[in-house]
Formats: sequence, C-alpha cells, structure tokens
Amino acid sequence: MKHIHLIGIDPKDCAIIAEKLNVLLANYSVFYQNTRGAHWNIKGDDFFTLHLKFEELYNNLILKIDEVAERILTLGFSPEHNYTSYLEKATIEESKDVSDGNKCVENILKSLKILIQLQRELLTITEKAGDEGTNALMSDYISEQEKEAWMYNSYLGL
Repeated sequence: MKHIHLIGIDPKDCAIIAEKLNVLLANYSVFYQNTRGAHWNIKGDDFFTLHLKFEELYNNLILKIDEVAERILTLGFSPEHNYTSYLEKATIEESKDVSDGNKCVENILKSLKILIQLQRELLTITEKAGDEGTNALMSDYISEQEKEAWMYNSYLGL
C-alpha cells in the first residue's frame, strides 16, 4: 500500500476504484470466454467472416483484461483471478448458444452495452478522485467499443 501515495490518489478512492475495476475485470473475463466459444463453435454461411471477427475481438479483450488487472495493481490492490469470483461479480452471463452467428453478435452487443455502462460509471468515480490513469483507459475503451457496437449493429442490419 505504500506506493499508493506515489501516484497521488487518496487510498480510500483507490480502494473504491479497484473494487469497481475488479467488477469490470470479471465482466471482461466472461465476455472473453464467451467470444472464444463463439469463435470455436460458429457455423453457417458467415462462418469465415465471423470466425475471424470473433478472433480479432477476443485478442483485443485479452489485452484489456491485462491492462485492467495491471491498473488494479497500480492502485495498490490485487486483481481477481478465478472464474468463481468472476461469475459472482459479472453481470455478463455465460453464453449457452454459440453456433448461431446472429445470436452470437446479439450477445456481443449486450456485452458491449454492459461494459460501456460500467466504464462510464468508472469515469464518474475516477474524475472525482483525480485518477487520470484509469479515466484515460476507460475513455479509450468506450470510444473503441461504441464503434464496435455500431459495426455489429450494422452486421445485423440495425
């Protein structure tokens, strides 16, 4: 906990932010596994398109998982690391049907909506705490995911 003072954020704020980041980490981890399942099991006419798109998405998610975990560590706390904890904290649910392309895309859109909402909540908290590091990370994620949501909606013809 000593190094918290080195980054200039109140330790109480660090605890609140780290807890919220662990919720985000849990959601990212469930979303990641859902996307891997879709990548492995997708079938149908759009197999080649979606198989590659899902691989691109899960590769991006694994980077975010690592960044969020490292940010929790930077704040002086430990990132959650087991699926039992993830399933308790996450609001993204495990996917059951991962072979139908449209259902997978709909699930991705629901997951993106949850992530964007959590990240916006973090923006409010981190702005008040003066935590520019977490704030910048969340802003970048939101911008990227809003564009992804638009693209997946377009795929569905919405």
